[in-house]
Amino acid sequence: MRVLVTGSTQGIGLAMASAFVKEGHEVIVHCSSDMEKAQRVAREIGAYAAVTADFSKIDEVKGLYEKTGAVDCLILNASVQYKEKWDEITEETFDRQINVNLKSTLFLMQAYAPAMRERGFGRIVTVGSVNQYRRHPELPMYSATKCAVFSLVQNAAKQLAPYGVTVNNIAPGAIATPRNADVYNDDEKRKGVERVIPMGRFGRPEDCVGTVLMLCSEAGAYITGTDIVMDGGMRL
Repeated sequence: MRVLVTGSTQGIGLAMASAFVKEGHEVIVHCSSDMEKAQRVAREIGAYAAVTADFSKIDEVKGLYEKTGAVDCLILNASVQYKEKWDEITEETFDRQINVNLKSTLFLMQAYAPAMRERGFGRIVTVGSVNQYRRHPELPMYSATKCAVFSLVQNAAKQLAPYGVTVNNIAPGAIATPRNADVYNDDEKRKGVERVIPMGRFGRPEDCVGTVLMLCSEAGAYITGTDIVMDGGMRL
C-alpha cells in the first residue's frame, strides 16, 4: 500500500511513518516547509518519497495531491497548537489553527477520497486529541478544532462506507513529543501531568502506532466513523 503521513518528520507522525515502512508499505513523508528535513527523514526510515506543503495556505493544501498522486492510506497527523486562555485567543492564532487543523483536513479528504472510492478501498485516519474530552484551560481553540475534525470524520465515514473507504479518528493523550518537551523535560511539570494519568506516565509516540496500523489493514475493515482514545486513562 502507499501511505501518506502528514507531519511525519517528528513525534507521532514519524513513529507512524516508520512503522508503515517496517510493514513493507510505500510511505510518503510530509513536512510543512523544510524539504531538506523531510528528505533526510525519508532516507533514515527508508520511505518512498518526501513532500512539503504548508497547511496554513490553502493553495498548498490543494496542491499536495498533485505531488503525491493517489494513496491507499491517508494519515492526517499534522496540526498546530497555541496555548492561550479562551479570552486571550487572537484572530491570528484562531485562523491558523482552523486552517491547519480543520480546513486542511476537509480539503485533503476531498482530494484523496475520490481515487479511493473509485478503487473500492481506502483508509483515512485523522489524529485528534484527548482534549476533545478534557477541558484544558489553555487549549480551548485547539480542542475545538479537534472536536470539529471528529464531527467531519463521522460525516465523511457515512458517505464513504459504501465504497469500501473507512474514516476514523484517534485521540492521543499526553505523548512525549517535541510539542510537549517543555513539560516532559521539567520534572515538576511532568509529575503534575502524570498524576492525572491513571497509568502514571506520558505516552510514547509508538503507543499510537498499533491502532493506526490495525485501522489501515483488513483487520480494521469493519471499523469506520469511530474515535479511539489512547491516553492511559487521562480522560476518565
